Amino acid sequence: MSSRLPVVGIPCDYRLAGAHPFHMAGEKYIAAVRDGAEALPLLIPVLEPPLDPSELLSRVDGLLFTGSPSNVAPDRYGGGAPREGVLQDHRRDETALELLRRGVAGGIPTLCICRGFQELNVAFGGTLHQHVHEVEGRRDHREDKNASLDVQYGPAHELRVAKGGLLARIVPERMFRVNSLHSQGIDRLAQDLHADAIAEDGQIEAVSMPSAQNFLLGVQWHPEWRWAENPVSRAIFAAFGKALRRAS
Repeated sequence: MSSRLPVVGIPCDYRLAGAHPFHMAGEKYIAAVRDGAEALPLLIPVLEPPLDPSELLSRVDGLLFTGSPSNVAPDRYGGGAPREGVLQDHRRDETALELLRRGVAGGIPTLCICRGFQELNVAFGGTLHQHVHEVEGRRDHREDKNASLDVQYGPAHELRVAKGGLLARIVPERMFRVNSLHSQGIDRLAQDLHADAIAEDGQIEAVSMPSAQNFLLGVQWHPEWRWAENPVSRAIFAAFGKALRRAS
């Protein structure tokens, strides 16, 4: 175990600001890595062609895949064409999916949130619902974009933690409420993944991988939002940080 801070790579979103392209990541994720996991956040640009995953992985101790306004492109999992106006980010797809596969294979501690959770499922062969609220029996998991951030990120629904997964080992609670700010969600679970938590409507909300060499957790909700105020979020980032320090 090293005395230096472990480094966590965070793949960026590719966005235009005016006429110029930017590579960006939300501050709430960056701050949660620094303060919740007690690690050094390092933003990874999503260039074209992508940076070499082997070079990136040789320089980081962990990975965090963030949420985003964009969706994983459906051609990555055999889905139908996206509807007009649904934001795509092919640059991020190209970098993140391969980095996920290589990182997990290399035993890099990894935390995946919202879009990152969906990327994890797609990277290992799963599929997604593009519009969960249109699936029979599912609730509307989207946020009210006209509401304040406190309301958007407030508790929205309950979930139940399943036995046998990483989440069950991290948090003592077997039922708790989470926020909900997503339109996509897991349809077919990747074969190598375990459903760690299920929402009241049957939607998978957390996954891990029993065969992973190191920490690998994906969550559909946003534990990074005011992480220090929520015991489940604190436990998740603390466990991620502990795994990072063991690996660094």
